[in-house]
Amino acid sequence: MHPADPSRTVVAIFGPTASGKTAAAEAILDAIPAEIVSADSMQVYQGLPILTNQPDRPTALVAIWPLAHQSSVGEYQRLAHAAIDHALAEGRTPIVVGGTGLYLRAAVAELELPPAPPPDARERWERLYDRVGPDKAHEALAERDPQAAQAVHPNDRRRVVRALELHEAGGSLSPPRDRLWSDETRHPTLFFGLDVPKPALDDRIRRRTEAMFEMGVKEEVERARGEDISQTASQIIGLREVTELPRAEAIEAVALATRQYAAYQRKWMRRIPSIHTVSADRPAEATAAEILAALRSD
Repeated sequence: MHPADPSRTVVAIFGPTASGKTAAAEAILDAIPAEIVSADSMQVYQGLPILTNQPDRPTALVAIWPLAHQSSVGEYQRLAHAAIDHALAEGRTPIVVGGTGLYLRAAVAELELPPAPPPDARERWERLYDRVGPDKAHEALAERDPQAAQAVHPNDRRRVVRALELHEAGGSLSPPRDRLWSDETRHPTLFFGLDVPKPALDDRIRRRTEAMFEMGVKEEVERARGEDISQTASQIIGLREVTELPRAEAIEAVALATRQYAAYQRKWMRRIPSIHTVSADRPAEATAAEILAALRSD
């Protein structure tokens, strides 16, 4: 990490779900002039504050879209850049906080993103995959994007479909130069990864899931499912399980899915260049103090 002027530096906090990202960011907010910008692909949606664990304090890019909105990284990136630039112009430190790795990277960098595919593209390619089978669908991908086909197994339905969708939009699942993991950022940026031992994190996830039900998440989800829900919003963990399973089974299912997602987030965290790992198995104020010390150091 490089010496930083706190008033001109972006702080990016990443970590698995339930690692205490929001609490640490809010503790920093209490210590210095700052603004928090969410980098969470599910918190962008309205109507599910309990299920998506939305913060109570003002946070940019939280609850900005209805559930029917089909979100995209490109649309999020434009809003995140504007929020970060506004904070810097006002002399406040932008704190980008989230567990969606691609959104975090999009917020702090200039990602070269393909145009949005047609609204029905994914559904069309899914139908093709199911109709012709994995091998024929993979052959179709190989004809269009050989490099992407080499990186995807025919039986990986989700990635074959995504690769075909990206090609139709003018992009590729395997671009010639992958800048996703580069250290290029729009502004000087310090990356912090919150680390919690797995047993402690699993316990936090379990307790948070149980608390959601005590707070009325079932009623919240029932109301939400009465609305139109986009394909991207439908990926929210628990959106189906909360109302379709008995309470005890729903808690187990949501906690399991959340633990699996946390494992995926840990993999993202290991890929972020120049990340400073900070222990979050302690009060949020102590985690924030370590981040602030690094921010102010020469």
